[in-house]
Amino acid sequence: MTRDMRELDYPELQAIITGQPYRLLFATVSGAHLYGFPSRDSDVDLRGVHLLPATEVVGLTTGPETLDRTWFENEAEVDLVTHDLAKFLRLMLRRNGYVLEQLLSPLVVATSPEHEELIALAEGCLTHWHAHHYRGFATTQWDFFQKNGELKPLLYTFRVLLTGIHLMRAGEVQADLRVLRTEVGEAPEYLGELMAAKAEVEHGPAVGPSTAQLERDVTMLREALDQAEAESKLGDEPTAAAALNDLLVRTRLRAR
Repeated sequence: MTRDMRELDYPELQAIITGQPYRLLFATVSGAHLYGFPSRDSDVDLRGVHLLPATEVVGLTTGPETLDRTWFENEAEVDLVTHDLAKFLRLMLRRNGYVLEQLLSPLVVATSPEHEELIALAEGCLTHWHAHHYRGFATTQWDFFQKNGELKPLLYTFRVLLTGIHLMRAGEVQADLRVLRTEVGEAPEYLGELMAAKAEVEHGPAVGPSTAQLERDVTMLREALDQAEAESKLGDEPTAAAALNDLLVRTRLRAR
């Protein structure tokens, strides 16, 4: 793994995931790389779905629904978290924007036909209730920023608010802040400066605007998210549940 973690080494990442105990339906890169502001010393956050065979689902002894492994590869920290397909599908249907970002991440390390099916069905999982996910995530990150003054949670605050606004307006999951700052009109102009500073160090202090300015802008984006949710054309409930169930049954039975 290259030590400057702003660039991903896909062949090395693909070699890493071959050691998983179950078949991977997909593995993508999440975290700062997906959000568009990785640092020289960023971790690599790999997320995906594994498939338990039917024999480890129907019996009294069942396989792990979640696998979490963290290790260092050439001094770079790599974190791999995968959910069994059934758990991942339940999360998709629970207004969880985080798993949809993982599924739709363009930073693909491993894929499969089932991954392509999931991508096609993702739109049927979107509802206006996803605004609650992004609103809550933003509140958590803003609290972190107020406690430690670091740039990372500040950028996360802006990223999730802009992702939520864009989702409510366009019906599209977009996690890359480089795109969001041009697509969402309310995005503060100084985000480019913050992202450039974050690229140099993972846990550096916030730079640029005053705390008062940041508070005004975060409040403005929260209000914009509220308004976007109120005006959103997204439905109340997912429409993809039956199709996801069919995919799960077909895939599980093939894995006997």
